[in-house]
This record gives sequence, C-alpha cells and structure tokens, in this order.
Amino acid sequence: MDRLGAYLIPGADLRLAVELAREAEARGYESLWVTHGAGRDSFLVLSAYAHATRTIGLGTGVVPIYPRHPVALAQEALTLAELSGGRFRLGIGVSHRPSMTDGLGMEMGNAISAMSEYVAVLRRALSGQVEHAGARYRVQWKSALPRLPKPPPVLLAGLSAKMLELAGEIADGVVLWLCAPAYIQKIALPAIARGRARAGKSLDGFEVVAAVPLALTDDPKAATALFKEELVRYLMLPFYRAMLAASGFGEELAAFDRDRSGRSVPDRLAQALGGIGGRAALRDYVASYRRAGVTLPAVRPIAFPDAPHYRPTLEALAS
Repeated sequence: MDRLGAYLIPGADLRLAVELAREAEARGYESLWVTHGAGRDSFLVLSAYAHATRTIGLGTGVVPIYPRHPVALAQEALTLAELSGGRFRLGIGVSHRPSMTDGLGMEMGNAISAMSEYVAVLRRALSGQVEHAGARYRVQWKSALPRLPKPPPVLLAGLSAKMLELAGEIADGVVLWLCAPAYIQKIALPAIARGRARAGKSLDGFEVVAAVPLALTDDPKAATALFKEELVRYLMLPFYRAMLAASGFGEELAAFDRDRSGRSVPDRLAQALGGIGGRAALRDYVASYRRAGVTLPAVRPIAFPDAPHYRPTLEALAS
C-alpha cells in the first residue's frame, strides 16, 4: 500500500489507544502521530506506543516550542529516538497566543524569528553540543552521554506562507492540519519550495505530513456534528483563520462570526476540511491530498478512540 500514517490521540482510556497502536502496525500503517496540546504528554504516549510495537514510525504532530528549552527538547527527543530504535520523528510548532500567552503567560514575540533560533539551538543540541548567543537563548551545553543516537528528523508545523518557507529552509519536513488540498497545492508547496531554494535544496526527500480528518460511518450527520464541535476552537484562532481565509473560506468565517452562539460551523467548511461517509469517499479524500503534493497523509479519525467510527475508519483506510 502507499505510505499512510495515522493520528492516534488517546481519549479517556490510554490502554485503548495502545491497543489500537498494535493494530495499526499490524495493518501496515507507516507511522503513528500524536498531538501535544491540553491533553497527555506526547513523549510519554509515544513511549507507550514504542513499547507496544516494533517497526512502526512514531511522531509528534506537534510539540509547542515555548514551554520547553530547545536543549531539554533535544534530550527528550534523543531519548525517545533511542528507546524506539530510531523510529521517532520530532514535529514542533509555535502554537497560538491564546494557549501560550493567555494560558501559560509566555511571550511569543515574532513567531518566525523565534522558531528560526529555536531550531538552530535544537539542531546543535541533537548533535550533542551547543554554543549559542542569540536574541532568546544563550547556551553553553554539552551532552554527558558517551554515545548519542542518530538525531530524529525535525518537522515544523506550518500554516502561513512565511512559516512554510522557513520549514522548507531549515527543517526536514512540515506537518499540516486543517489545510485543504487546494491550499496545499497552491500555497503551501510553492512556499516550501521557495524555502528549499534558499537553502540550495530541492523538494526531494522533504516530508509533507498532513493530518486528514475522516470518519467511516453510515450516520454522516452525527459524525459531522462531532467534527464541527472540533472545528469551533480552531475557527477562533488567528493563525487558522488567516490560513482559511487564504483558502477561500472568507464567507464561511464571516457566517461563523455572525452566529451569536459562536458554535455554528458552515456545512461547506466542514465538508471541505474532512472526509465523512463511505469507504470510497474516504479513499478519494485521502487521494486528493496525495495529488496536492502530500508525501505522507495521516488518517486522523474524528473525535477519540471510543467513538463508534474510530476503529472502522482505521481499518477501512488500511485495507
């Protein structure tokens, strides 16, 4: 089968997610990805998946950079790379001001420059030694380990053209979420290519991971309602709103804003951002991401593993 990843984000029961990790490996999925937001620690979840599996890849999609010093993140990443036998990929992102500044009291500053410096320190720390004096970090550090594992690939979360260009320039790949195939083809890939050109590189070997929201169900109305519940918080975040406006969803954003309840997600937006329905419809939706230039579509079943469509969705796309 074509390379296919899966987002496996635990819900109420972590043990169920670990069981599904084993099943995903048996069904031929290339890699498992987890988010790191207000839920569980992604490194610990992936550690559980690593112990339960043998060959499947493991990735953070993604870890926010501000709460972790880049040296501390490098230590965690190298530990998980060693524990998993080299299966780990490190996805990082700047997150959002409501989460970082309002929620954690951390000033983000300019997201592009912050990410650029962070990756510079992170890369050196992954190689075992850092000497750095910059705007945000001043570091003199050397690993005490006698032998370091091979550094994992570093992927950046990207929505805006500027962040995607930076990813192309300094990273090994990019992680996308809620980016419609047309946006990926017309805006994301050209921006990545510009960044690669600045670094004197082509797109060859550059990983484009896209989480693909899906639900195999004979009750599309119920699954769509679940998906709309998820979308509400993203439609309130400026970075996502800017990306969706650039994707041609300005009218849908305006309709969402006019709704006094603040929870009315237009049907056209939900239909464009997720695949819900029968097996053929889901496969066609995944194929549209491949045609757009995504190198690794990652099935992201809507909601959590206890949803009735969750396991059938993973099974259908792997078969």
